[in-house]
Amino acid sequence: MISESSLTKAVERGILTADQLTQLQSLAQTNGLPGNDPDDEKLRFVTGFSDIFVTIGIGLFASAVAYFADTYGEPVRWAALAVVSWALAEFFTRRRRMALPSIVLLCLFAVAVFGAAYLGLNRLSSGDPWHESIPFGVRNWRPAILTSAALITLGLVALHYWRFRLPITVAAGAAALAGVVVGLVFIVAPDFADRYAMVIILAAGLSIFTLAMRFDLSDPARITRRTDIAFWLHLLAAPMIVHPMIAILVLKDADFSASMALAILAIFVALGAIAVIVDRRAILVSGLAYAGIAFKTLITGVGLTDHAAAATLLVLGAFVLLLSAGWRPLRAFLLKLLPSGLARRLPHPILTP
Repeated sequence: MISESSLTKAVERGILTADQLTQLQSLAQTNGLPGNDPDDEKLRFVTGFSDIFVTIGIGLFASAVAYFADTYGEPVRWAALAVVSWALAEFFTRRRRMALPSIVLLCLFAVAVFGAAYLGLNRLSSGDPWHESIPFGVRNWRPAILTSAALITLGLVALHYWRFRLPITVAAGAAALAGVVVGLVFIVAPDFADRYAMVIILAAGLSIFTLAMRFDLSDPARITRRTDIAFWLHLLAAPMIVHPMIAILVLKDADFSASMALAILAIFVALGAIAVIVDRRAILVSGLAYAGIAFKTLITGVGLTDHAAAATLLVLGAFVLLLSAGWRPLRAFLLKLLPSGLARRLPHPILTP
Protein backbone atom coordinates (compact mmCIF):
# COMPACT_ATOMS: atom_id res chain seq x y z
CA MET A 1 0.00 0.00 0.00
CA ILE A 2 1.42 3.38 -0.99
CA SER A 3 1.93 5.65 2.01
CA GLU A 4 0.19 8.98 2.42
CA SER A 5 3.49 10.86 2.27
CA SER A 6 4.34 9.22 -1.06
CA LEU A 7 0.95 10.20 -2.50
CA THR A 8 1.47 13.75 -1.27
CA LYS A 9 4.84 13.96 -3.00
CA ALA A 10 3.30 12.49 -6.17
CA VAL A 11 0.78 15.34 -6.29
CA GLU A 12 3.40 17.97 -5.48
CA ARG A 13 5.64 16.70 -8.30
CA GLY A 14 2.81 16.52 -10.83
CA ILE A 15 2.75 12.72 -11.11
CA LEU A 16 -0.87 12.73 -9.94
CA THR A 17 -3.43 15.50 -9.90
CA ALA A 18 -5.50 16.29 -6.82
CA ASP A 19 -8.64 15.05 -8.62
CA GLN A 20 -6.96 11.75 -9.49
CA LEU A 21 -5.92 11.26 -5.88
CA THR A 22 -9.48 11.95 -4.69
CA GLN A 23 -10.81 9.32 -7.10
CA LEU A 24 -8.17 6.80 -5.95
CA GLN A 25 -9.16 7.35 -2.34
CA SER A 26 -12.84 6.94 -3.20
CA LEU A 27 -12.08 3.72 -5.10
CA ALA A 28 -10.08 2.36 -2.15
CA GLN A 29 -12.98 2.98 0.23
CA THR A 30 -15.54 1.56 -2.16
CA ASN A 31 -13.57 -1.70 -2.24
CA GLY A 32 -12.98 -1.74 1.49
CA LEU A 33 -9.26 -1.11 1.19
CA PRO A 34 -7.27 0.72 3.84
CA GLY A 35 -6.56 4.31 3.00
CA ASN A 36 -7.26 7.85 3.90
CA ASP A 37 -10.69 8.47 5.40
CA PRO A 38 -12.10 11.57 3.71
CA ASP A 39 -14.10 12.37 6.83
CA ASP A 40 -10.99 12.77 8.96
CA GLU A 41 -9.24 16.10 9.46
CA LYS A 42 -5.75 14.71 9.70
CA LEU A 43 -3.66 16.87 12.05
CA ARG A 44 0.10 16.79 12.32
CA PHE A 45 0.21 17.45 16.05
CA VAL A 46 2.45 14.67 17.34
CA THR A 47 5.08 12.73 15.43
CA GLY A 48 6.04 10.72 18.52
CA PHE A 49 6.02 10.81 22.31
CA SER A 50 9.20 12.84 22.14
CA ASP A 51 7.02 15.75 20.95
CA ILE A 52 5.12 15.67 24.23
CA PHE A 53 8.32 15.29 26.23
CA VAL A 54 9.96 18.27 24.51
CA THR A 55 6.80 20.38 24.91
CA ILE A 56 6.85 19.75 28.66
CA GLY A 57 10.47 20.87 28.70
CA ILE A 58 9.61 24.02 26.75
CA GLY A 59 6.85 24.83 29.23
CA LEU A 60 9.18 24.40 32.22
CA PHE A 61 12.01 26.36 30.63
CA ALA A 62 9.78 29.20 29.41
CA SER A 63 8.15 29.48 32.84
CA ALA A 64 11.55 29.89 34.49
CA VAL A 65 12.62 32.49 31.92
CA ALA A 66 9.37 34.42 32.49
CA TYR A 67 9.88 34.32 36.25
CA PHE A 68 13.39 35.76 36.18
CA ALA A 69 12.69 38.27 33.39
CA ASP A 70 9.62 39.58 35.22
CA THR A 71 11.99 41.17 37.72
CA TYR A 72 12.64 43.86 35.10
CA GLY A 73 8.97 44.36 34.19
CA GLU A 74 6.31 42.71 32.08
CA PRO A 75 7.52 44.10 28.72
CA VAL A 76 10.95 42.59 29.37
CA ARG A 77 9.34 39.29 30.30
CA TRP A 78 7.44 39.14 27.01
CA ALA A 79 10.50 40.18 25.02
CA ALA A 80 12.58 37.47 26.68
CA LEU A 81 9.96 34.85 25.88
CA ALA A 82 9.91 35.96 22.23
CA VAL A 83 13.69 35.62 21.97
CA VAL A 84 13.72 32.25 23.72
CA SER A 85 10.88 30.83 21.59
CA TRP A 86 12.67 31.83 18.38
CA ALA A 87 15.96 30.37 19.59
CA LEU A 88 14.33 27.07 20.54
CA ALA A 89 12.51 26.98 17.18
CA GLU A 90 15.86 27.09 15.39
CA PHE A 91 16.53 23.61 16.72
CA PHE A 92 13.19 21.93 17.36
CA THR A 93 11.37 23.41 14.35
CA ARG A 94 13.99 24.06 11.70
CA ARG A 95 16.25 21.08 12.38
CA ARG A 96 14.11 18.48 14.15
CA ARG A 97 10.74 19.38 12.51
CA MET A 98 8.84 18.39 15.65
CA ALA A 99 5.14 19.14 15.28
CA LEU A 100 3.76 19.90 18.73
CA PRO A 101 6.81 21.81 20.02
CA SER A 102 6.79 23.89 16.83
CA ILE A 103 3.13 24.83 17.31
CA VAL A 104 3.69 25.76 20.96
CA LEU A 105 6.79 27.80 20.14
CA LEU A 106 5.03 29.71 17.37
CA CYS A 107 2.05 30.55 19.60
CA LEU A 108 4.39 31.63 22.38
CA PHE A 109 6.41 33.76 19.95
CA ALA A 110 3.36 35.55 18.49
CA VAL A 111 1.79 36.27 21.89
CA ALA A 112 5.12 37.36 23.38
CA VAL A 113 5.90 39.71 20.49
CA PHE A 114 2.49 41.35 20.77
CA GLY A 115 2.77 41.64 24.56
CA ALA A 116 6.25 43.18 24.41
CA ALA A 117 5.26 45.54 21.59
CA TYR A 118 2.02 46.72 23.20
CA LEU A 119 3.43 47.29 26.68
CA GLY A 120 6.69 48.75 25.38
CA LEU A 121 4.93 51.23 23.10
CA ASN A 122 2.48 52.07 25.86
CA ARG A 123 5.38 52.86 28.16
CA LEU A 124 7.16 55.02 25.58
CA SER A 125 4.03 56.98 24.64
CA SER A 126 2.51 57.60 28.06
CA GLY A 127 5.16 56.96 30.67
CA ASP A 128 3.03 54.32 32.36
CA PRO A 129 4.82 51.93 34.72
CA TRP A 130 6.70 49.02 33.17
CA HIS A 131 4.74 46.58 35.31
CA GLU A 132 1.39 47.43 33.70
CA SER A 133 -0.45 44.37 32.41
CA ILE A 134 -2.06 43.84 29.02
CA PRO A 135 -5.76 44.90 29.22
CA PHE A 136 -8.63 42.53 28.54
CA GLY A 137 -11.53 43.37 26.24
CA VAL A 138 -11.58 45.19 22.91
CA ARG A 139 -12.84 48.43 24.43
CA ASN A 140 -9.93 48.60 26.91
CA TRP A 141 -7.23 48.76 24.24
CA ARG A 142 -5.52 51.98 23.24
CA PRO A 143 -6.28 51.94 19.49
CA ALA A 144 -3.04 53.51 18.25
CA ILE A 145 -0.94 51.22 20.44
CA LEU A 146 -3.02 48.19 19.44
CA THR A 147 -2.55 48.95 15.73
CA SER A 148 1.20 49.54 16.07
CA ALA A 149 1.73 46.42 18.19
CA ALA A 150 -0.33 44.31 15.77
CA LEU A 151 1.71 45.64 12.83
CA ILE A 152 4.96 44.73 14.60
CA THR A 153 3.55 41.29 15.37
CA LEU A 154 2.45 40.84 11.75
CA GLY A 155 5.91 41.72 10.48
CA LEU A 156 7.75 39.40 12.86
CA VAL A 157 5.26 36.57 12.29
CA ALA A 158 5.83 36.95 8.54
CA LEU A 159 9.58 36.73 9.19
CA HIS A 160 8.94 33.61 11.29
CA TYR A 161 7.00 32.03 8.41
CA TRP A 162 9.81 32.85 5.97
CA ARG A 163 12.28 31.15 8.31
CA PHE A 164 10.33 28.09 9.51
CA ARG A 165 7.39 27.62 7.09
CA LEU A 166 4.88 26.46 9.71
CA PRO A 167 1.25 26.26 8.50
CA ILE A 168 -0.08 27.69 11.78
CA THR A 169 1.97 30.84 11.21
CA VAL A 170 -0.48 31.98 8.53
CA ALA A 171 -3.27 31.93 11.11
CA ALA A 172 -1.10 33.88 13.54
CA GLY A 173 -0.48 36.45 10.83
CA ALA A 174 -4.21 36.61 10.08
CA ALA A 175 -4.91 37.27 13.76
CA ALA A 176 -2.34 40.06 13.79
CA LEU A 177 -3.83 41.56 10.62
CA ALA A 178 -7.29 41.43 12.21
CA GLY A 179 -5.84 43.34 15.16
CA VAL A 180 -4.51 45.99 12.78
CA VAL A 181 -7.90 46.38 11.11
CA VAL A 182 -9.79 46.58 14.42
CA GLY A 183 -7.31 49.12 15.73
CA LEU A 184 -7.63 51.28 12.61
CA VAL A 185 -11.43 51.25 12.83
CA PHE A 186 -11.25 52.39 16.45
CA ILE A 187 -8.87 55.20 15.41
CA VAL A 188 -10.89 56.40 12.40
CA ALA A 189 -14.41 55.98 13.81
CA PRO A 190 -14.24 55.38 17.59
CA ASP A 191 -17.97 55.84 18.24
CA PHE A 192 -18.92 53.47 15.42
CA ALA A 193 -16.33 50.93 16.52
CA ASP A 194 -17.45 51.04 20.14
CA ARG A 195 -21.08 50.54 19.13
CA TYR A 196 -20.47 47.85 16.52
CA ALA A 197 -17.42 46.08 17.96
CA MET A 198 -19.05 42.65 17.58
CA VAL A 199 -19.97 43.38 13.97
CA ILE A 200 -16.35 44.29 13.22
CA ILE A 201 -15.08 41.09 14.83
CA LEU A 202 -17.68 39.06 12.91
CA ALA A 203 -16.57 40.66 9.64
CA ALA A 204 -12.96 39.81 10.45
CA GLY A 205 -13.94 36.23 11.27
CA LEU A 206 -15.85 35.84 8.01
CA SER A 207 -12.87 37.23 6.09
CA ILE A 208 -10.56 34.68 7.72
CA PHE A 209 -13.08 31.92 6.98
CA THR A 210 -13.10 33.00 3.33
CA LEU A 211 -9.30 32.83 3.24
CA ALA A 212 -9.42 29.37 4.81
CA MET A 213 -11.85 28.21 2.14
CA ARG A 214 -9.53 29.49 -0.59
CA PHE A 215 -6.80 27.21 0.76
CA ASP A 216 -9.31 24.35 1.09
CA LEU A 217 -10.63 24.73 -2.44
CA SER A 218 -7.09 24.75 -3.82
CA ASP A 219 -6.44 21.34 -2.23
CA PRO A 220 -9.69 19.30 -2.37
CA ALA A 221 -7.89 16.02 -1.65
CA ARG A 222 -6.26 17.55 1.46
CA ILE A 223 -2.83 16.13 0.85
CA THR A 224 -0.61 19.24 0.70
CA ARG A 225 0.42 21.71 3.39
CA ARG A 226 -2.35 24.04 2.20
CA THR A 227 -4.88 21.91 4.07
CA ASP A 228 -2.91 22.43 7.31
CA ILE A 229 -2.94 26.18 6.72
CA ALA A 230 -6.70 26.01 6.12
CA PHE A 231 -7.23 24.03 9.34
CA TRP A 232 -5.57 26.67 11.52
CA LEU A 233 -7.42 29.47 9.73
CA HIS A 234 -10.74 27.69 10.36
CA LEU A 235 -9.77 27.25 14.01
CA LEU A 236 -9.08 30.99 14.29
CA ALA A 237 -12.20 32.06 12.39
CA ALA A 238 -14.66 29.84 14.27
CA PRO A 239 -14.86 31.73 17.61
CA MET A 240 -14.68 35.06 15.76
CA ILE A 241 -17.84 34.05 13.89
CA VAL A 242 -19.84 32.13 16.49
CA HIS A 243 -19.55 34.45 19.50
CA PRO A 244 -20.28 37.75 17.71
CA MET A 245 -23.10 36.19 15.68
CA ILE A 246 -24.90 34.91 18.77
CA ALA A 247 -24.19 38.15 20.64
CA ILE A 248 -25.64 40.23 17.79
CA LEU A 249 -28.64 38.09 16.86
CA VAL A 250 -29.66 36.62 20.21
CA LEU A 251 -28.01 37.93 23.35
CA LYS A 252 -29.27 41.51 23.11
CA ASP A 253 -31.33 41.29 26.30
CA ALA A 254 -30.24 40.35 29.77
CA ASP A 255 -32.98 37.72 30.19
CA PHE A 256 -32.20 34.33 28.69
CA SER A 257 -35.58 32.94 27.64
CA ALA A 258 -36.74 29.78 25.91
CA SER A 259 -37.17 31.69 22.64
CA MET A 260 -33.55 32.82 22.83
CA ALA A 261 -32.49 29.23 23.48
CA LEU A 262 -34.38 28.08 20.38
CA ALA A 263 -32.77 30.87 18.34
CA ILE A 264 -29.32 29.76 19.49
CA LEU A 265 -30.10 26.15 18.55
CA ALA A 266 -31.29 27.31 15.12
CA ILE A 267 -27.99 29.15 14.61
CA PHE A 268 -26.10 26.10 15.85
CA VAL A 269 -27.89 23.83 13.35
CA ALA A 270 -27.16 26.28 10.51
CA LEU A 271 -23.49 26.45 11.45
CA GLY A 272 -23.46 22.66 11.74
CA ALA A 273 -24.73 22.35 8.18
CA ILE A 274 -21.94 24.64 6.99
CA ALA A 275 -19.40 22.59 8.95
CA VAL A 276 -20.58 19.37 7.31
CA ILE A 277 -20.59 20.90 3.83
CA VAL A 278 -17.04 22.27 4.08
CA ASP A 279 -15.91 19.21 6.08
CA ARG A 280 -14.50 21.25 8.97
CA ARG A 281 -15.55 20.77 12.60
CA ALA A 282 -14.04 23.87 14.23
CA ILE A 283 -17.14 26.04 13.90
CA LEU A 284 -19.26 23.28 15.45
CA VAL A 285 -16.93 22.95 18.43
CA SER A 286 -17.03 26.72 18.97
CA GLY A 287 -20.82 26.60 19.19
CA LEU A 288 -21.07 23.64 21.58
CA ALA A 289 -20.95 25.79 24.73
CA TYR A 290 -23.83 27.98 23.50
CA ALA A 291 -25.80 24.90 22.44
CA GLY A 292 -25.25 23.46 25.91
CA ILE A 293 -26.59 26.62 27.55
CA ALA A 294 -29.60 26.57 25.24
CA PHE A 295 -30.32 22.89 25.92
CA LYS A 296 -30.05 23.46 29.67
CA THR A 297 -32.50 26.36 29.48
CA LEU A 298 -35.05 24.25 27.61
CA ILE A 299 -34.56 21.24 29.88
CA THR A 300 -35.00 23.43 32.96
CA GLY A 301 -38.13 24.90 31.41
CA VAL A 302 -39.84 21.50 31.22
CA GLY A 303 -39.26 20.84 34.92
CA LEU A 304 -36.06 18.78 34.99
CA THR A 305 -34.22 21.31 37.12
CA ASP A 306 -32.50 18.76 39.35
CA HIS A 307 -31.06 16.86 36.40
CA ALA A 308 -30.54 19.73 33.95
CA ALA A 309 -26.73 19.54 33.85
CA ALA A 310 -26.61 15.76 33.36
CA ALA A 311 -29.40 15.84 30.79
CA THR A 312 -27.61 18.60 28.88
CA LEU A 313 -24.40 16.58 28.74
CA LEU A 314 -26.40 13.54 27.62
CA VAL A 315 -28.07 15.44 24.77
CA LEU A 316 -24.84 17.11 23.62
CA GLY A 317 -22.89 13.87 23.81
CA ALA A 318 -25.55 11.99 21.86
CA PHE A 319 -25.63 14.74 19.23
CA VAL A 320 -21.85 14.69 18.76
CA LEU A 321 -21.75 10.89 18.53
CA LEU A 322 -24.66 10.67 16.10
CA LEU A 323 -23.22 13.43 13.92
CA SER A 324 -19.82 11.71 13.90
CA ALA A 325 -21.38 8.40 12.92
CA GLY A 326 -23.54 9.90 10.20
CA TRP A 327 -21.13 12.57 8.98
CA ARG A 328 -20.49 11.09 5.55
CA PRO A 329 -24.09 10.21 4.55
CA LEU A 330 -25.29 13.57 5.84
CA ARG A 331 -22.57 15.32 3.87
CA ALA A 332 -23.48 13.35 0.74
CA PHE A 333 -27.10 14.47 1.14
CA LEU A 334 -26.19 18.14 1.66
CA LEU A 335 -23.74 18.18 -1.26
CA LYS A 336 -26.47 16.88 -3.56
CA LEU A 337 -28.48 20.01 -2.72
CA LEU A 338 -25.67 22.25 -3.95
CA PRO A 339 -24.87 23.11 -7.57
CA SER A 340 -22.79 20.25 -8.98
CA GLY A 341 -19.94 22.57 -9.96
CA LEU A 342 -19.58 23.89 -6.41
CA ALA A 343 -19.97 20.44 -4.84
CA ARG A 344 -17.11 19.06 -6.96
CA ARG A 345 -14.79 21.89 -5.88
CA LEU A 346 -15.35 21.37 -2.16
CA PRO A 347 -12.83 19.35 -0.11
CA HIS A 348 -13.34 15.60 -0.26
CA PRO A 349 -16.29 15.64 -2.66
CA ILE A 350 -18.59 12.66 -2.22
CA LEU A 351 -18.09 10.75 -5.46
CA THR A 352 -20.62 8.29 -6.81
CA PRO A 353 -19.00 4.84 -7.23
